[in-house]
Amino acid sequence: MRIVLAEDSVLLREGLVRLLDEAGHRVVAAVGDADAVLPAVLEHRPDLAVVDVRMPPTFTDDGLRAAVAVRREAPGTGVLVLSQYVEESYARDLLATPSGGNGGGGAGGVGYLLKDRVQDLDALSDAVERVAAGGSVLDPDVVAQLLVPRQAADPLVALTPREREVLGLMAEGRSNTAIARRLVVTEGAVEKHISNLFMKLDLPSSSADHRRVLAVLTWLDGSRG
Repeated sequence: MRIVLAEDSVLLREGLVRLLDEAGHRVVAAVGDADAVLPAVLEHRPDLAVVDVRMPPTFTDDGLRAAVAVRREAPGTGVLVLSQYVEESYARDLLATPSGGNGGGGAGGVGYLLKDRVQDLDALSDAVERVAAGGSVLDPDVVAQLLVPRQAADPLVALTPREREVLGLMAEGRSNTAIARRLVVTEGAVEKHISNLFMKLDLPSSSADHRRVLAVLTWLDGSRG
């Protein structure tokens, strides 16, 4: 897999290059400034861009804005954002950006991972591969933070505890098979739970992948209410 890496810390950048190399991937460009992200992606056309949120020039959300630009300008390129802290608003903004302006979901996958997670080669490899394959990945700590009581007006109150559990695993980017394995139920039961939560969240009929993203966005919206 060909990867463009954007991280301003030289030590972390070199460490990530080494980890990704050990996982069998090739970093075709490693940049330390958010303004260099999109040009590098357009030049190298990688399978995946791994981007830190807080980067020069302002060290606020420059990396996130660069990742959003990649989503819009380089359809088909997966985008995995790295952050030091849980910022569900960042995850929502990234997921809400259509890839290539195609109306949602997008050809390229998208993910949000905490930097602590990249120390685990298996977790990093799993996230990289799922996002590059077109899936969505949310850090488990972000998902856990969203599992809190919500306002009565929140559409999520209609979900059963099991449906919320399924939605949480969907947010992490798990497939139906993986969810069934985690919950020790059949895939048919998982499909039924997903169908029910789609109906309760009043999500329009569309591709299954797009509706999964919409469901996660609904959850993120509810967490901010």
